[in-house]
Amino acid sequence: MMLRLLVVVLLLANLGYYAWTRGGLAVFGTEPARFSEREPQRLTQQVRPQMLQIRKDESPKP
Repeated sequence: MMLRLLVVVLLLANLGYYAWTRGGLAVFGTEPARFSEREPQRLTQQVRPQMLQIRKDESPKP
């Protein structure tokens, strides 16, 4: 009986995760970031992107 309950709970969790990743739960306000955030909105959210500097790691390795 306990194993059957565990299987049912895991199956429901997997179905819920599948629905969430496909955007099926967007009507409830829950959706993955890839559906709610697109590039134009993300670009406008950046704070001083000109300050970004990529540097080479020059620390000595032991």
